Amino acid sequence: MQKNSFYVIADPCIGVKDKSCVAVCPVDCIQGGDSDTQLFINPDECCNCGLCEPECPVDAIFTDDEVPEKWLDSIVRNAAYFASA
Repeated sequence: MQKNSFYVIADPCIGVKDKSCVAVCPVDCIQGGDSDTQLFINPDECCNCGLCEPECPVDAIFTDDEVPEKWLDSIVRNAAYFASA
């Protein structure tokens, strides 16, 4: 059985939070408050359309299976954000 991939916002977003991705998301699944260091994609709400990926000016959005090795901790950080919400 093949698993569904999901989108993750990685380290380049930290301190930037441009929000161009938020504007194009048709399901409003990209979240992050003023006190958060970056934005996060809710994997349970994301429809995997990919519209957010090309809008990111710092190339921080990847599917979970394409996150560069140096930013793999972004997957855990994203999951933890929604686990505590």
